[in-house]
Order: sequence, then C-alpha cells, then structure tokens
Amino acid sequence: MLEFLTPAESDALIAAPDRTRWTGRRDHALLVLAIQTGLRISELTSLTYADIRLGVGANVTCTGKGRRTRSTPLTSTTVAVMTGYLAERRARPGEALFCGPRGQHLSPDALEHRLKIHVATAAAECVSIADKHVTMHTLRHTAAMTLLTHGVDISVIALWLGHQHTQSTDAYLHADMAIKQAAIDRTRPPNTDPGTYQPEPDILAWLATL
Repeated sequence: MLEFLTPAESDALIAAPDRTRWTGRRDHALLVLAIQTGLRISELTSLTYADIRLGVGANVTCTGKGRRTRSTPLTSTTVAVMTGYLAERRARPGEALFCGPRGQHLSPDALEHRLKIHVATAAAECVSIADKHVTMHTLRHTAAMTLLTHGVDISVIALWLGHQHTQSTDAYLHADMAIKQAAIDRTRPPNTDPGTYQPEPDILAWLATL
C-alpha cells in the first residue's frame, strides 16, 4: 500500500520549519511546492530560477524520467509562498531554486535529512505522522492522492506526475479506502443509509433466542 499524508498531516509538516531562519523559510517553500506538485526528488533538486513562472498561468517546469519535460501548474497558495521565498533567494549566490549555503543545488540526501527533521517536529502537533515512514516520495504520493480525492481523472494525474503509462498511476486507486467506500455508497439501493453496516448492540442475544 502506498504511504501518503492526510490533509492534517500535510499542514503540520508544512508548518514545521522554523521560518525565523533562512533554512526554515527555504524548507517551508520546498515542502509547499513538493506537496502541491508531486515532483520527484531528482526534479526538485535540479530546479533553477528559470524553471518557475509566477505570473499568469503560474507553473514550474522540470525534466523528468526519460528526459521528458513537463510543466505543472501552481495554485495561488503556492504562488504566494514562492513569491516571498524568491524575493529573498535572489540575494544569494547560484541559480539553484532550493540552494545550500554556497548557492549550490541541494542533494537528494540533504532533502531527505531535512524532511526527517521536520517530520519529527510535525509529530508534536500531529501524532499520526509519527507512525508513518515519510520520505520525499511520500510527498509525491500525497500530491497524487489529493488530486484523486478531489475527483481528478487518473489519466490527468498520470500526466501531472510524468508517468508514461496510466498503469503506473493505477496504484493510487487502491490506496485510499475512503474512495472505495464512496464507490460502494453510490451503488446502494435508494433510501439506504451510506456507510458500513453496524449491527444492533443486542443482536447476538436476539439470535440466541431463535
């Protein structure tokens, strides 16, 4: 089963970085972008200034597997966060969108290390996240599940994630029991309450009298 974050867990993780520090503001922007776009860790670490556009039709462009280029739209929330972040980032050296202390691109290991720190912080506010093995790929799964639960077609999600075939995306259909429960509820006869059947408390005693 795929591991992904609930909305409450995502919010707690995004709020975890210490934004009184430059690294915290950088990590906050990175987490917001990662959870919204579902970019792979290799795609995130290779981003530069030129890859993000925050005007009309805001989007981020990356080169993924097979050297295929794709553009992913950005929400107004992500645009607001990235606008504030970029205003500060441009005062630092290098062209990497998310940079280290000397302006260099962060490594995948550095991202995973920073994520581990923020997950531990988030667990203090949202205990359920502590029970999950959260990696940068978990954030990619989270983006896909958010789209799916909002009714986005699986073929569109495949394009969003840069999957060459929709079969790679089908796993998300099996990942959330709430989606399956909703499908069952749509097939129930009229005048039937939705949800899982719950027997009456004294049903066993009643059966024993038969």
